[in-house]
Amino acid sequence: MNSERIQHLLERSARQRLLVIGDVMLDEFVWGKVSRISPEAPVPVVEVQSESSYPGGAANVARNLRPFCQSVQISGAVGRDPHALHLKMLLAGEQIDTDGLIEVADMPTIVKTRIIARQQQVVRVDREKPFPATNEARDSACKRIAEILPDVDGVIFEDYGKGFLNQDFVNRVSKMAGQAKKIVTADPNPGNPLYWPGITTLKPNRSEAFAMAGRPDLGAHNDPLRDDALLAVGKLLLEQFSIPSLLITLGEHGIMLFDRDAPPYHTPTRAREVFDVSGAGDTAIALYTLSLCAGASAQEAAEISNHASGVVVGKLGTATLTPQELLESFHIHA
Repeated sequence: MNSERIQHLLERSARQRLLVIGDVMLDEFVWGKVSRISPEAPVPVVEVQSESSYPGGAANVARNLRPFCQSVQISGAVGRDPHALHLKMLLAGEQIDTDGLIEVADMPTIVKTRIIARQQQVVRVDREKPFPATNEARDSACKRIAEILPDVDGVIFEDYGKGFLNQDFVNRVSKMAGQAKKIVTADPNPGNPLYWPGITTLKPNRSEAFAMAGRPDLGAHNDPLRDDALLAVGKLLLEQFSIPSLLITLGEHGIMLFDRDAPPYHTPTRAREVFDVSGAGDTAIALYTLSLCAGASAQEAAEISNHASGVVVGKLGTATLTPQELLESFHIHA
């Protein structure tokens, strides 16, 4: 893509409105340094220097969208606890609409705390419990989504396998979105096997794609277009889910797009340095979907998604990027 085309798509993206639905969470980071080993056990002692918090999971997808589009709404479940208040405050601070969030009394807000020392993650502490079996929260979410849908251009399902998304809920929302003629994409989780009716694109990573296809992954070929196992999995998933396209993120090998109407398309990684892959998949689905809503072809959207992911893996923590950083990446790799 030339710079004129990229600029045009960014200008159109700035007028788009997106809805993200899925497992929301709070990402906490404890930053410190290690200078000694604990006398109590053979573990490093981290001397805390600073702490930070960011919207995580589906909320991080929303956060990645916000610098590029007109508005973003989020739908998911949180607890009635201080972490939920903190998460809502962070989202409001980034001008993300939280009216679609449902409070559930008997579940905690999901929190992931990462302890980082010398730019390396020492340990991660997760606070969560399975989503309650009741459908009351999902019914409330569906009602709010029905009110939101007329005011958005696209919908992203983000499944972290925490229980908010189940088949009935996905069917109901997909039907509403289809009737409203919205672009709908999904970032699936093999641990929560769902069918995605009416979806435009599914975006698993490589290991998720092989798991969804029920195939063993014996290792990646240096050239994804000559990776017979990957090509077979892509073809199988297109048929299995009856979807127009499939986007598989491949880490250091970039992104592969499978389309019913075109040969497989590979775009190599645009990352200059890799510090942290946390949230890179969130960036990929966010920018891919937004680009489609702005009128990009699937291949153009894959290129934009790949460049965006290449930027965020060069940052520490649950990172996002700006339109200017995206433009610079295209300029560097022209």
